[in-house]
Amino acid sequence: MCGIVGIACSEIENIGKMIRRCLERLEYRGYDSAGIAVIRDGSLIVRKGRGKIAELNRRLRFDEIYGRVGIGHTRWATHGKPSDENAHPHTDCRDTIAVVHNGIISNYLELRENLEARGHVFKSETDTEVIAHLVEENFKNVRDLFEAFRRSVEELCGTYAIGLISIYEPSKIFFARMTSPLIIGVGDGMNMIASDIPAVLEYTNRVIVLKDGELGYITPTEIYIEKDGKPVNWRERVRVISWSLDMASKGGYPHFMLKEIHEQPLALSNTLSGIEMENVRNICSLLAKADRIFITGAGTSYHAGLVCDYLLTELAGANVTTFIASEYRKYVNAINDSSVLIAISQSGETIDTLMAVRTFKERGCKVIAVSNVVDSTIPRESDMVIYTRAGPEIGVAATKTFTTQIMVLTILSITLAYMMERLREEEYKYLIRQLQELPSLTEKIIRMHEARCMILARYLKNRTNAFYLGRGLGVPIAMEGALKLKEIAYIHAEAYPAGESKHGPIALVERDFPVFFVVLDDYYVEAIVGNVMEMRARDAYTIALAPRKYVYKFAKLCDYVIDMPNVDYRVAPIPYIIPLQLVAYYTSVMRGLDPDKPRNLAKTVTVE
Repeated sequence: MCGIVGIACSEIENIGKMIRRCLERLEYRGYDSAGIAVIRDGSLIVRKGRGKIAELNRRLRFDEIYGRVGIGHTRWATHGKPSDENAHPHTDCRDTIAVVHNGIISNYLELRENLEARGHVFKSETDTEVIAHLVEENFKNVRDLFEAFRRSVEELCGTYAIGLISIYEPSKIFFARMTSPLIIGVGDGMNMIASDIPAVLEYTNRVIVLKDGELGYITPTEIYIEKDGKPVNWRERVRVISWSLDMASKGGYPHFMLKEIHEQPLALSNTLSGIEMENVRNICSLLAKADRIFITGAGTSYHAGLVCDYLLTELAGANVTTFIASEYRKYVNAINDSSVLIAISQSGETIDTLMAVRTFKERGCKVIAVSNVVDSTIPRESDMVIYTRAGPEIGVAATKTFTTQIMVLTILSITLAYMMERLREEEYKYLIRQLQELPSLTEKIIRMHEARCMILARYLKNRTNAFYLGRGLGVPIAMEGALKLKEIAYIHAEAYPAGESKHGPIALVERDFPVFFVVLDDYYVEAIVGNVMEMRARDAYTIALAPRKYVYKFAKLCDYVIDMPNVDYRVAPIPYIIPLQLVAYYTSVMRGLDPDKPRNLAKTVTVE
């Protein structure tokens, strides 16, 4: 979950500043520590330490480093605590090789013991440092740096995206990828490597997405990629990215998360216009033949999967099982060649979801990917794919990617129900129209309720716990709302089906305990009224998100009501999550926190 960057320039540049700016666009991947290594005058300059990039730049003066070739890293700690010593880049014994790495080298202890027995001295606790020493050791034997790198990579087990430089080949950056994401930025008189596209957009919009098992090197004017010892024709894989640099920057907002909440109307509109209905129908034909549909994802993507589960089950009568991606092994013996897996991942690189995809495919299951990143690993390894069009999402907490995921999953669900003749044509067209109205509707919700969410956040900022309760499709929205408050405001929040609250959770409720109610389906209104009364009897502070037609009812019962538009409950999850995102955001800010960089979290989870 770390971020890596490498830049090779034809002329001497302020390369430290260039790498620092790239790393800042990857800081959502980890911000425990950071560092830069540059080759200058035949030696390595390495500056690194614990802390965030801006603070380290003031202390270590990254911006004062000039050179032609350099690498950088921003870290989310896995092996070894956050510290100056454990920060990347790591070097070999003689400081002739520097390496940055994202992933986990699972056999690093064995490799380290062997290298120490040969006299190598390690300076950190990390798994990454073994790579530098391994290349150093192999270089002693072959005296060819690329061959030494190739042999070293062959000895590694686990996941990795690697960038390596050496004084022995001062114009080259060597790279390798296995599972962890890595791209090449193709420039003029400059080439780059990076973990993600936003890192390179200031300098180029032409990228190559590397595949598992590929390795090679870049120079300022040359790109070489090979797999299994055979050269790869990379020119036919160059993609032109339509995102602008502004799309990957804050654009005047105080935080990326707030910018991305406000971008949801555009993201939903782009997703709608980008959906190819022929592709949707082909996917639905595959789903219609399945004897069992599995849905998986992690975190927010799992909650989107629960929305899809509800719709597929209710509307299409499908046999659906939804599970958290890291628990995929439970279902191994339930898979057959008539099963279909829907794998949901914003990045397309989430390691738990990827492992589920690979395991299910090995057993003959067809896989449908839902992702925001074109040509990422999960879409590439799936049988079919449908993309969201949310654009880059930099904030760690998912917002616009969640609503766009629900958009495509809702279209899949209602189209399958229509193709199976479980949904009449008039009703299908009605739901499509409802979805088409959501971009403008979400814009109105943000405009109308942002100030009210700020008022509610002032109350929540001093709380330590909260419940989020819903029924039907309100349950996954309650789960997502609770997750947002937990991950960026650090307030313990739990979500339950409202009927379950009296089977244990209500024991925690006392005076002024915040309880949110998500009311989006007429069928459950009276039942939720009863749940509100139960909480009021315990002096809870009750908050309802309710359709405008029921506001009078909940206004009499609740301490705070956010009136929502009267939309069909089957499309309501998209607008209903937006106030909960805003409440979480403003609560975080009012607690003096950085919602873009919640502690201990990273945007893309690429380690199990």
